[in-house]
Amino acid sequence: MNLDSRVYKHYSFDLWLTLFRSHPDFKTRRAQLFKDYFSISESIEEVSSVLRYYDVLCNKINETTGGNIDTLEIYLLILGRFNVLPSFKELEEFYLESEKMFFNYPPVLLDHFNSTDFLRLRDHGCTLNILSNTGFIKGRTIKKYLEEIDLLQYFDFLIFSDEVNLSKPNPEIYKLVRNQVDVSIMDKQIVHIGDNNLSDYQGALDFGFSAYLVKNG
Repeated sequence: MNLDSRVYKHYSFDLWLTLFRSHPDFKTRRAQLFKDYFSISESIEEVSSVLRYYDVLCNKINETTGGNIDTLEIYLLILGRFNVLPSFKELEEFYLESEKMFFNYPPVLLDHFNSTDFLRLRDHGCTLNILSNTGFIKGRTIKKYLEEIDLLQYFDFLIFSDEVNLSKPNPEIYKLVRNQVDVSIMDKQIVHIGDNNLSDYQGALDFGFSAYLVKNG
């Protein structure tokens, strides 16, 4: 994409499969962590399959309803399939273990955009944000990671679905972007960039923003 600061004055970026993707070993390790931590007797293949099923299902529900299923609620759905009923404290403790694993197997940065692009846009007076639906990884964890890899400094604000209880393509979450962008910037001067045709591309266009669809592979 040509990041032309003469056309667009504010850039909104999706996260997953736009700026980075999961570490190739992370999901396998996460399934093993589920199995070991909660003493699940079923095979690792079955645990992985259930994780994938609820990952896709909850993402679809969030996109369809515009709401947000919390990470711990996703955990409960998964563990319910294995007749495991943990306490809230156990779920919170498990999330902390999962977060440690996230940093041990960090996301892989994609080559669509990099810090040089972000710096150039800021030097030209543009503002930037991240707008991301979340699932297994909470916004607070992603923020820590962005800070660790020195990308957080380039973004004026971050909006994560788990923190606002809204998911793309709900127009209300795009309204949150609009409300934080300078009023002198027109809607069409705001471009949202992402890989999902429904939640990123069409959602932004329907709200009145410009949009760019990232293509992977």
